[in-house]
Amino acid sequence: MAYDDLRAFIRALEKQGELKRIPFEVDPRLEITEFADRSVKTGGPALLFEKPCGSNMPVLINAFASMKRMELALEVNSVENIAAKIADLIAMQKPEGLMGKLKMLPKLADLASAFPKTVSSGPCKDVILKDNFSLKDIPVLHCWPQDGGPFITLPMVFTRNPDTGKQNCGCYRMQVFDERTTGMHWQTHKQGAEHFRRNQASGKKRMDVAVAIGADPATMYSAILPLPPDLYEMMIAGFLRGKAVEMVKCEMSDIEVPANAEIVLEGYVEMGELRNEGPFGDHTGFYSLDDDYPVFHVTCVTHRKDPIYATTIVGPPPMEDFYMGKAIERIFLPLMRLTCPEVRDIAMPAEGIFHNLILVSIRKSYPGHARKVMHAIWGLGQAMFSKVIVVVDEDVDVQNFSEVAWKALNNIDPERDIQFVLGPVDSLDHASRLANYGSKMGIDATKKWPGEGFTRPWPDVIKMSDDVSQRVDAMWKKAGL
Repeated sequence: MAYDDLRAFIRALEKQGELKRIPFEVDPRLEITEFADRSVKTGGPALLFEKPCGSNMPVLINAFASMKRMELALEVNSVENIAAKIADLIAMQKPEGLMGKLKMLPKLADLASAFPKTVSSGPCKDVILKDNFSLKDIPVLHCWPQDGGPFITLPMVFTRNPDTGKQNCGCYRMQVFDERTTGMHWQTHKQGAEHFRRNQASGKKRMDVAVAIGADPATMYSAILPLPPDLYEMMIAGFLRGKAVEMVKCEMSDIEVPANAEIVLEGYVEMGELRNEGPFGDHTGFYSLDDDYPVFHVTCVTHRKDPIYATTIVGPPPMEDFYMGKAIERIFLPLMRLTCPEVRDIAMPAEGIFHNLILVSIRKSYPGHARKVMHAIWGLGQAMFSKVIVVVDEDVDVQNFSEVAWKALNNIDPERDIQFVLGPVDSLDHASRLANYGSKMGIDATKKWPGEGFTRPWPDVIKMSDDVSQRVDAMWKKAGL
């Protein structure tokens, strides 16, 4: 059964020995970050700070910070199970005969249960504050020494497309400026920013926004997924949890938020109003620079009784976001294969912080095939930010980074096999020549063919013959080795 809320997930983490309660006071300014960073880098548990300084709200962090916790969050034995489920849906054909239709019913039921369900109220409205509230009551972390202030780091930010009326949910950092305003760091390529531009173009003065903090893990996780613009995150959350996400209308607008959320911030963004936010210790491991972003004005706060503040930190890898990204890598491989069926596997090493390095193995079928794959990936949603793509043959295990480096470095003639292109880059790329625009590199590390102008012999990899290996297996034991 799907988790009803964040509290059910906390109980599951605790039951599995994946959670440590911290019963004494720890400061949300820097100290909680140091705890969380040490824990994730030593394979430690999720942490629940029961007495954060200056607040009576417990703080949950590192809830997704291992593959085991990701599996607990998504209620699977392996995230590969979800990938297989998606691949099964993609392969679904028109059923033949009565038995074929009966076999398809469970799949159709899974899809039907995915759509979010609007309810009249929910736990997120246990307490409704339209006047006497302050964002300073929430134990928002000041994560790193040079940060511009405290940042909400794991929000579900809900906006509505003014042209279609469809909602979107994204995860954007929010610097708390004062008791009732924050920054809204939706980068230019994100759907929140697109909704902002469309509202601005229509002549509207304000844009309604709602921010939910803390929910069942699949719903929280869905906010970071790199989905196509018109695919609603709450529907994917329903698919992941096998149960519809219950949504409730806000007090001050028509935006809907998860009914089981711990905290909801309702408000608006004023068109034309920008404020300097940052710096921020980011997932690149460097501070992203300060810049001007829209301002979110909070007009109402609702929350559960005794709310729990769910948060995360980013910084030098590996951090919690690496494990969240690793699950995305596995879950979305079947969807990538819709565009690139030749792709056998992909890997995004922690050191590549998602958008700096993608390793891809392919079933090569024709000259220039590796370059076709590079350009296809650069045309896939947020994969367009990939700074370096390394393409290898299907016999290379891209999850084995040592093997990739060994074979790629042997297989390339740098002048021939490295391709540079210009295009959009991640807003957090501090090395690009311009903000949001720079160069990317593709490396064709596949075996070269005569059709690609390579006419020299290509050597085999050194490997012992199987019969010798088997004979030595027996002698190895006899030798006591």
